[in-house]
Amino acid sequence: VGALDSIADIVGAAICLDYLKVDKVMSSPIQLGGGTVKCAHGIMPVPAPATALIVEGIPVKTGLVQHEATTPTGAAILVATVNEFSETLNFSVSKTGYGIGQRDVSEVPNVLRVFLSETSNDENDWELVASTVLECNIDDMNPEHYDFLFKLLFEAGASDVWLTPIIMKKMRPANTLSVLSNNDLTDKLKTIVFEHTTTLGIRQYKVEKTMLKRELVSVSTQYGAVKVKVCRLNGRVISSKPENSDCERLAKLHKLPISIIENEVIKLL
Repeated sequence: VGALDSIADIVGAAICLDYLKVDKVMSSPIQLGGGTVKCAHGIMPVPAPATALIVEGIPVKTGLVQHEATTPTGAAILVATVNEFSETLNFSVSKTGYGIGQRDVSEVPNVLRVFLSETSNDENDWELVASTVLECNIDDMNPEHYDFLFKLLFEAGASDVWLTPIIMKKMRPANTLSVLSNNDLTDKLKTIVFEHTTTLGIRQYKVEKTMLKRELVSVSTQYGAVKVKVCRLNGRVISSKPENSDCERLAKLHKLPISIIENEVIKLL
């Protein structure tokens, strides 16, 4: 990209991030707009081919306005610098900046807004995470297949998967399959559920979960090192859980009950 305005955008964004010395960049899903745009090869639907390629795997939205809302340059800057895409504002704002474009539109203001936030160790020990729950009721599936299904869903990035016993029409015993995930994984997980269960439909709804911040520490025992997940609340440790996979590995290595390994770790915490 060699256009002067693109060079100014890229260099300006780099100078801004370097000057502010930010530790993390967050963004809402990228709004691409709608309608058509004039490209080197003629009139093309929004997003332009370059923009579509750049935002692959990134949360996007369309249709807010009927013109190009994100250029390839803007998309490239976001994809290269953003650490997390989220629709939730769960931070305190210390400063706000605005960038105003030259295009005059009537639907919404042609404005880019940026927040600067500073956090401290005195803030909450938890974070609010936007997630999605996928659910379906199943009454005609071989229960032996659930184990394989759970493994596939977890390998694909599901945060949690569970079954709830229910009674359906005609008093049939059944299960509700529930899958909790980050919003950007829903389509991938839906495909797995459709392919590996007998359901013909999936319910979907947004949830917010409050998660304690976690710290992973390594504890050296006489049997070997074990990772421990530590959670704090108001500066006090309220949970310390040895990683089961590490305890299993050491129990097999030393031919000991896994409880002995766990107790050894707990004594050293």
